[in-house]
Amino acid sequence: MICPPGLESEMQNRAKKVKVVLMDVDGVLTNMEIVYNSGGQEIKFFNSHDGLGIRLGHEAGLKAGLISARDSEAIRIRAGELKIEYLYLGKYHKSKSYDAFKEESGYQDEEVCFVGDDLPDIPVLQQVGFPVAVQNATPPTKEIARFMTEKEGGRGAVREIMEFILLTQGKLNKVMEYIIRLDR
Repeated sequence: MICPPGLESEMQNRAKKVKVVLMDVDGVLTNMEIVYNSGGQEIKFFNSHDGLGIRLGHEAGLKAGLISARDSEAIRIRAGELKIEYLYLGKYHKSKSYDAFKEESGYQDEEVCFVGDDLPDIPVLQQVGFPVAVQNATPPTKEIARFMTEKEGGRGAVREIMEFILLTQGKLNKVMEYIIRLDR
């Protein structure tokens, strides 16, 4: 994770309070490409490392959610596979979705990490306790988020965020060991 000089301890303090990680989809869980097959069905490319990062978060008690301007069957399938608890799809005005999420879930701003990459994500990034932009986010998004991943969206950025949060909360090693033992 990257943060402005002198804010390292603030970044860690914010990450320690996180109980739920909300994410945009296109540009965060995918590499921003939107592909259609000849039948008009949308095809998305998700990163398996990000998927395991979300699973690590679940095993440690973190909740996950998606707030996306787009709605597609591909997103719903991936969210189901990863047991993502909160879905707000087809919602261009993301701050309204975020407000609905807080009302439904009872989480406070300081307990939420939001990961974004573009202008529609800025209103939510301005509200949450731990605002993160992926490496290939737009400059205005990076400026608002203040904290940034080293990896690009769709290329392991979500895994990086999950591992950082779990590391600061002292849960990463225990959860990794648990996952490794499951295959024995």
